[in-house]
Parts: sequence; C-alpha cells; structure tokens
Amino acid sequence: MNVTILGCNSALPVIERFQTAQIVHFREKMFMIDCGEGTQIRMRQFKIKPTRLNHIFISHLHGDHVFGLIGLISSLGMVGRTADLVIHAHPDLEKMLQPQIDYYCAEMSYKVIFESIDPRKHVLIYEDRSLRVFSIPLKHRVPSCGFLFEEKEKPRHIIREMIDFYHIPLKEIPFIQQGADFITEDGTVIPNERLTRPATPPKRYAYCSDTAFSKRIIPWIEGVDLLYHEATFLHTDIVRAKATGHSSAQQAAEIARDAHVKQLIIGHYSARYDHIEDLLAEAQAIFSNTRLAFDGLYLHA
Repeated sequence: MNVTILGCNSALPVIERFQTAQIVHFREKMFMIDCGEGTQIRMRQFKIKPTRLNHIFISHLHGDHVFGLIGLISSLGMVGRTADLVIHAHPDLEKMLQPQIDYYCAEMSYKVIFESIDPRKHVLIYEDRSLRVFSIPLKHRVPSCGFLFEEKEKPRHIIREMIDFYHIPLKEIPFIQQGADFITEDGTVIPNERLTRPATPPKRYAYCSDTAFSKRIIPWIEGVDLLYHEATFLHTDIVRAKATGHSSAQQAAEIARDAHVKQLIIGHYSARYDHIEDLLAEAQAIFSNTRLAFDGLYLHA
C-alpha cells in the first residue's frame, strides 16, 4: 500500500502546492482521495496513468476538494475510457456534478456512478477481495469524513518442511492457513502453530482532512501504519483554526501520539505561511515521526 500526494495546500493553491488530492496504490488497484483543482495536471507531471483508477473518495464538498472532478471526468472521456468510474461522496455531489456531466460530457463513453456516503457514520463503504475502506466522521463546518484503507488479513505462512514431515494433503492446506489444526489418521492433533508462521500484519492508511481537533477519531485510526492529518495552522493561530473547523500542527501530532500511529504526514497548509517547516517543528516536538506532505511525495504505508 503506497500513497502519492498530488496536492496538499488548503483553499488557496500556491505555485509549489496544489489543492488537495491523493492517490492510494494497492496491489494492482488505484484509488483517489479528493480531487482539487489541478489534480489531472499533477497526475501527468508525476506520470500517473488513470487507466486503473475506478474509485474516487470525496471527503467533503468544499471546492478545494472537488473542483478538479469535472475536468478529470471530461479528460477520461476524451481518451476513450469505457470502464465505470465510481465516486463515493456526500449525496449532494451528484446533484451538483451531474448537470455538468450532462452538459459538458454528453457523448462520454463511460458511466459515472455516485455512491452516497453519510459523513456522520463510521461504516464500510468499499470492499473487494483484499481491501476494505471505511468512512471516519470528522468535525468540520460542513459534513466531512476521512477514510481508512485497511488491507484484509492474509493467510498464515505455511512451513513447508512441517507439511512434508506430516504428509499433509494439499486439500488441507487452505484450512491450515486459516488457523485450523491438523488431525492425523491415528487421531493425533498437530497444532497450527507447529505448521505455520504468523501472517504479515495487514497495512492500514488513514486520511483525516478537513477536520477540527477531535479525539473521537482515535479508536478508528489506532495503530495505523500511516496517518495523513491536516495541519492547516500553527497553534498560535488556534482561534482561527477553531473558527474555520481546522487543526493546528500541534493538534495533529497529539492525535498521532495518542492513537499510537507509526508515521504522521501533515498537510492542507494555509497559504498564509511562507515557511511550512515551522508546522513541522511544532508537530515533531510532540510526535517525532512526522513528515511534511509535498506535491509528488510518494509514501509507503
């Protein structure tokens, strides 16, 4: 599971940082989180081909998270896309975007399908054979949710030498990988721990933007491999943060610390700051394993 940052600034883009958008790469699949203005330009700059992009997750309906959608949808039609594109978002997005699709993309060769999200609930919103995506209710001026990408648990690793030693039939191996013991013909129970090693822990990535400080999210992101949490303001501007439904870098770090995450990435910077390194210093004072997001950053969960 890997993440590419396409844009990490807040409402006002700056030359080096576009508005919010990310790509989550998982095995052969590719998912998009938010789609701010300029997203498709960044995809071309970073050589990300959209052919494997089938699902887009929209956190909320502020313009800096959705203004890139109609351009991307139109461009995909121009290159002859035929596969459906599913957009998971607040139901109001369909009301706003469908008229634009009807007007600008009437001859489009593929379908855009809208799947509604209730941002107030922590629920499963996507699932396939190897991955689940959950919504994470956030605290913002408009209904907003983050997303938890969670790899499904893998089967336990077979110890080939022990399988051979006990002459275990191939048909039994799938059950043993799922944790079953093996019973020999004479009734001897061979415990699973003797036949297998633990599976590699599943990867988990949490995206939490836009949001004011809220400890409510901690149980849902506990121990994730990678957390992206907005850090729009320095803590000296906490009054402004509270008024606009955003977090400070200090607060993002407090969430990461209390949730025992492995790594924190901060982003969604206010354009008021010329030196975002000050945000990093503020966060690292509380949670040392913090990095700054920047456009083009490629991360391993």
